[in-house]
Amino acid sequence: MIFGRIKSLDAILATAEKKSLSRTLGPVQLTLLGVGAIIGTGIFVLTAAAAQKAGPGMMLSFIIAGAVCAVAALCYSELASMVPVSGSAYTYTYAVVGELLAWMVGWALILEYAVAASAVSVGWSGYFMGLLKSVTGLQLPGVLSAGPVWTMNGWIPHADFSTGIINVPAIIVALGVTWLLMIGTTESARVNAVLVAIKVTALTIFIALTLPVLKTGEFSPFTPNGWFGPEHTSGMGVVGAAASIFFAYVGFDAVSTAAEETKNPQRNVPIGLIGSLAICTVFYLLVAAGAVGAIGAQPVIGADGLAVAPGSAGFVAACALAENADRLVCSNEALAHVLRMINWPMMGNALGLAANLALPSVILMMMFGQTRIFFVMARDGLLPEKLASIHPKWKTPHVVTAITGVGVAIAAALLPVGQLADISNSGTLFAFFMVAIAVLVLRVKDPSRRRPFRTPVVWLVAPLAIVGCIFLYFNLPVDAMLVLPLWGGLGLVIYFAYGYRKSHVGRGLVEVNEAEVSSIAPNPPPGAA
Repeated sequence: MIFGRIKSLDAILATAEKKSLSRTLGPVQLTLLGVGAIIGTGIFVLTAAAAQKAGPGMMLSFIIAGAVCAVAALCYSELASMVPVSGSAYTYTYAVVGELLAWMVGWALILEYAVAASAVSVGWSGYFMGLLKSVTGLQLPGVLSAGPVWTMNGWIPHADFSTGIINVPAIIVALGVTWLLMIGTTESARVNAVLVAIKVTALTIFIALTLPVLKTGEFSPFTPNGWFGPEHTSGMGVVGAAASIFFAYVGFDAVSTAAEETKNPQRNVPIGLIGSLAICTVFYLLVAAGAVGAIGAQPVIGADGLAVAPGSAGFVAACALAENADRLVCSNEALAHVLRMINWPMMGNALGLAANLALPSVILMMMFGQTRIFFVMARDGLLPEKLASIHPKWKTPHVVTAITGVGVAIAAALLPVGQLADISNSGTLFAFFMVAIAVLVLRVKDPSRRRPFRTPVVWLVAPLAIVGCIFLYFNLPVDAMLVLPLWGGLGLVIYFAYGYRKSHVGRGLVEVNEAEVSSIAPNPPPGAA
């Protein structure tokens, strides 16, 4: 029975100790990793897309998305502190509701992290091209700096190559980060700490320059597209923007995927999760207020007189008009554009440079989470075990990192940032939904197990997380919603063709006997059994 394939928490912990990654990360590094993963494309780039969907009402969108993330973070913290191993929601689901749903969650996390890394790569490309043009006056031809515009003709995707063919800068940064991540976790974390400092400094300067020139009139009308947008479009309005802006917060769960490489994870993982989320929420609201108040954030209008979805053919046409050239919603480098518009061109260029230096840290963390999900699924036999190979010198899962990097580069080359973010969100919301369920199930099934961090008011917080994830999912654009079941269907084919037969639990391959669990030292010496 596939629903009976449940790997006990004790066995999961013991197996991780026998095939463990090196524990090198402390609470400060974890928080920096979380901030590095969270602050990125969401605020640097998706601010423009959120403004097109909600206008100044995107302030509410940030609050809605942040609230759903907050309750999900509390659920994550309890499970991450109890199960301090790689795998994030996949591992938690395996221990609570079984292998099949764990596979589906892991498969959704692959969608989340890989597509998110692609989205950030495209965001980096926008800032790179903007900085290049502002400083030197040079720019790549459109066919080499942007992918095509994609639309759905029924169930068949259609590409319009009139504005772009392939995003070369996005490919370069994706492959560059792949190489860095293959070198090793410790090296990656050190680089990330520097890049986080650059990002936080740039955003602080942005806030300091924009809030003094804030004009209250720019906040009216506050919700030009209403709460749910025009009837002819999906994923618009304040709630639709919240479903997209959710992407700006999702990096926090990358902290939990680093649990197996964390010193004292029972204490440090909750600190990293909640600390990074709190820091980033404050930044987001201040930056959004500065952007809206400085130059306005009203959406552009299509030929039919209604707001058009960002990234659509109608949106591209509207932004091509001269009167819309300086609008926030049409910028591929939103925050740098705002500073240039309020007569701080040098600071705009400096912020663009900061984004060029710092956004790769977000790509790094997304790919870090992705490769660790692959690693633990392969370790369980659900994917080829070659993927779990550790490089003898670098001590990282180099095979799966290289495969992931190529996939990220391909998606970044061909898809726009908004569509990538929405697709990533569909996988993320499913994973968060399952984590919230797992917390409740485990409270009933194993109430006496030690919980270093307990979700407060769990029977209120977890249901709020469940409802919030469902609500945001059904307010994504239709094409993004469809990706999840299609991706899930492909995952089921792979599972029953390979994982179901090769699963260690299904084959009875218990690497660590239950009797051995209590005898395994926290850090066994090399060569220990």
